[in-house]
Amino acid sequence: MNLVNAINDALDIKLNEDKNVIVYGQDVGVEGGVFRVTEGLQKKYGVERVFDAPLAESGIVGTAVGMAVAGLRPVIEMQFSGFVYPGFNQIISHVARMYNRSRGRYPMPIVIRMPYGGGINALEHHSESFEAAFGHIPGLKVVIPSTPHDAKGLLISAIESNDPIIFMEPKRIYRAIKQEVQEGKFSIPIGKAAVIQPGTDVTIVAYGAMIREVQKAAVLAKKAGISVEIIDLRTIYPIDKETIINSVKKTGRIITVTEGVKSFGVASEITQIVSEEAFLSLEAPPKRVTGFDTIVPLPKGEHHYLQTPNKIFYEIEKTAKY
Repeated sequence: MNLVNAINDALDIKLNEDKNVIVYGQDVGVEGGVFRVTEGLQKKYGVERVFDAPLAESGIVGTAVGMAVAGLRPVIEMQFSGFVYPGFNQIISHVARMYNRSRGRYPMPIVIRMPYGGGINALEHHSESFEAAFGHIPGLKVVIPSTPHDAKGLLISAIESNDPIIFMEPKRIYRAIKQEVQEGKFSIPIGKAAVIQPGTDVTIVAYGAMIREVQKAAVLAKKAGISVEIIDLRTIYPIDKETIINSVKKTGRIITVTEGVKSFGVASEITQIVSEEAFLSLEAPPKRVTGFDTIVPLPKGEHHYLQTPNKIFYEIEKTAKY
């Protein structure tokens, strides 16, 4: 499966298993979504369970709150992550707070899916990586898969969770990766990172589309005699501190690679976690390889903004030789 197939399969499994699961959003019904992630689901489950919503993000999120209070489990799609901002009021004011506001009476089993990130030569509002903004909101969980296998398992866990979950899909790898994915239902715990490559010299933490770039950089590092341990974060919040700290205590060095802007980002949070919990194990300053503090450039300049294996390897080499 590729990422699109895996997400579609997870939605299919949960729609079939639980009549309370509802899928809707911008063009997700008839067309199957702009990236065809929901293709075929309306035909299989009908327009009452898989349907198109008006182009009104606040309305899409707001109606999901009502559905969740009524006992349904809505899975809603924002066509691009950059379109979610009109829905921020509902996310912050109601989705993230309803369980606390109602003293536990009304859980919010809502999954908000959205393609995010650059690399497809898109226009403005189509290429942002603002996952840190969601991670900063108490009451939300933020999940970002990097492989088809993880996408299926994490989405099934997300739909079954009673907590509201922002499920961000790195669109540049929607069809870039294929791998064997287990048939039928399986789940991956939310909040648990994966060590996808063991190493001894430098720890690199990344997620989403950046995992592929890190893996390519690790090949360059190996040729230079540097052993890299790669951690796929998988969940931005809650963050798996234990896996990160254990790795840094072994390697003594850490680099965090993200696509989003540098200031106040996920990489900054990880750097602080390491400084607080593993400071005496550090043999070099923690490093961040991130986007710039600018809006993502339009297609002609986008390659200057995105992370590449060479950019990452440059920091690996500097950190290893510090």
